[in-house]
Amino acid sequence: MHISSLPGNFGIGTFGKNAYSFVDFLYESGQTYWQILPLCPTSFGDSPYQSFSTFAGNPYFIDLDVLCKQCYLKPEEYEDINWGENPVKVDYGLLYVKRHEVFKKVQTHFFEKLPADYDAFCEKNAFWLDDYALFMAIKDSYSGKSFQEWDDSIRRREKSAVKEYSEKYAKRCDYYKMLQYLFFEQWNKLKAYANDKGIKIIGDLPIYVALDSADVWSSPEQFVLDDDLRPTEVAGCPPDAFSEDGQLWGNPLYDWEYMKNDGYSWWINRLRECLKMYDVVRIDHFRGFDSYYCIKFGSTTAKVGEWKKGPGMDLFRAIKAQLGKMPIIAEDLGFLTPSVKRLLKQSKFPGMKVLQFAFDSREESDYLPHNYTPNSVVYTGTHDNDTIIGWQKSMKRADLRYAKEYLNSKLSFNWAMMTAALSSVSDTAILTMQDLMGLGGEARMNTPSTLGGNWEWRAEDGYITADISEKLLHYTTLYGRKRK
Repeated sequence: MHISSLPGNFGIGTFGKNAYSFVDFLYESGQTYWQILPLCPTSFGDSPYQSFSTFAGNPYFIDLDVLCKQCYLKPEEYEDINWGENPVKVDYGLLYVKRHEVFKKVQTHFFEKLPADYDAFCEKNAFWLDDYALFMAIKDSYSGKSFQEWDDSIRRREKSAVKEYSEKYAKRCDYYKMLQYLFFEQWNKLKAYANDKGIKIIGDLPIYVALDSADVWSSPEQFVLDDDLRPTEVAGCPPDAFSEDGQLWGNPLYDWEYMKNDGYSWWINRLRECLKMYDVVRIDHFRGFDSYYCIKFGSTTAKVGEWKKGPGMDLFRAIKAQLGKMPIIAEDLGFLTPSVKRLLKQSKFPGMKVLQFAFDSREESDYLPHNYTPNSVVYTGTHDNDTIIGWQKSMKRADLRYAKEYLNSKLSFNWAMMTAALSSVSDTAILTMQDLMGLGGEARMNTPSTLGGNWEWRAEDGYITADISEKLLHYTTLYGRKRK
């Protein structure tokens, strides 16, 4: 259940009372984990996997009622705003305009009486915060254009230009630093509340960063760019059964040789900050550390590309030497070569099993529960899958018959799937809130390789019923998964 999907009055889920109510629901239902999507700021397309910064937090999740209680807002400054006509969909366009109008009012009150720990926060996080705030301030001055379209002097971060822009847009930089302070203040309190109730947070780390990001602008040497700071190749996935054109993500690729010579410092910093934000980290597209698919920059599809060797265990040994043993889940979905399987085994990270991938009536699948090993995490589906009910409606008849015979359950199809996950030998089982609610395809979070209509789903008020909580607690207890 992502933060954005929580109900509430501000157009998107926040770190306010409904997030705390969700933690209470998890606690009362005997759960151990709350898994969310990346918390970083979303860019064009609204995907949490394409962000302006891998270190920053999404200011949309800052709760306005909390700001009001802290006297950073007055009720009349935000209570009557129309955040959209559909309570179960996020209107990101409206949100972008209205939220920043409100946050400008917050800035006036915030800097009249600075919190005692604000300067310490800025100093502690200066290694990413200064670049991020300046990046966003300059981006605003260019009407949101990619940094690739900025004047050469600032695009290349010439010292004189950085000094000039820092002075010219100092107040706007303070605005973005304020938003990050408020984000982390609210997030850390919510996480502490969850942890106090025995609920751990599973966060999500995209393997790549966006081209138009403070990360690439501030550290271009870490990426495969030409002398003009343009990418020569970008990331994606080759064609498969689901997409004949493949997936053209467009992210810049890492210069793994440079990173190795640098002791992988960028990755160590990235994971260190992640492990402060979350208790467990799921790393997306884990196979990319073994080998990664490169597509020539400017291509319109991912049909033509080349596989190149990744850093493998060398990266994870370097990270472990600095950070110790890490609570990581490896997203190892898709076609796995022997070398990817070897890397997963060497890392000892649990991989993922997805039940929706299991029921192909034509062949035996590794995703069938009787093939699982304990060191794994089973999901009924991920944010890229349809809901169970939506998926059921689109299944081939033979596959659905096979699934029902295999599950051998008198429960409804969504609960039959969920109890199959709970009863498996996987050390951890993750269910989605949409499936617990029995929702159809209208509640799907994301359809890969499509633009628009994704990441929008929200729950309605009253979505957590006593029946859901009691049923979840019952089956969680029955299969020995109740929180210790």
